[in-house]
Amino acid sequence: MAANLAVALGQLGHKVGLLDADIYGPSVPMMFDTMQERPRSADGKTFMPIEKYGLKLMSIGYFLSDKAPIIWRGPMVMGAVRQFLKDTIWGALDFLIVDLPPGTGDAQLTLAQQVNLDGALIVTTPQEVATLDALRAVRMFRQLHCPILGIVENMSYFICPDCGERDEIFGAGGGEKMAREERLSVMAKLPIYEEIRAAGDRGAPITIANPEHPASAAFVQIAKELASRMSLQ
Repeated sequence: MAANLAVALGQLGHKVGLLDADIYGPSVPMMFDTMQERPRSADGKTFMPIEKYGLKLMSIGYFLSDKAPIIWRGPMVMGAVRQFLKDTIWGALDFLIVDLPPGTGDAQLTLAQQVNLDGALIVTTPQEVATLDALRAVRMFRQLHCPILGIVENMSYFICPDCGERDEIFGAGGGEKMAREERLSVMAKLPIYEEIRAAGDRGAPITIANPEHPASAAFVQIAKELASRMSLQ
């Protein structure tokens, strides 16, 4: 979601950065085929972000070998997020998209403490066990005085490519139920597309790999609505 949203915003003419704040499971280097890249530093204190597809990227994955585990306690995670925010030379950006892990952990708290957030986009799948975690995130961001921009229900359903039958693999209506209870809007309900997975694994998000795909159109629509809400704020 974060990768394709960042690309879509860039395609709309915005200057965009993407910060991978999922310290334990960084995926941005793989999704952008930049796993072998390493950020440059002119002074040993600040870093130049990696650039790909017109975006500026930063991730802990750029400082590790491909499969090295990250065995850190909370303060180290907080320090890494803080450093990526403050010591990366992002330049002038219209949007900095931050990919966060699920839940209400150290990365989220550090982000909210270090910068004034313009908004949080809540991503969930339809099943109750997922919406429960997403609901906690909604209420945490509200306590931190961060506006909730809306909800995206990902992997909402699957359409069989052979017979056209719709299968709600992860249940139905979870995102809409949460939206009603929290007085939020569902910005999109994205079905399961094998092409989204394949494109990310190849290092080119689907909005780059296949701009004409229905998923790419959905991401662009989310980006337009997001930009519109930001301009209103």
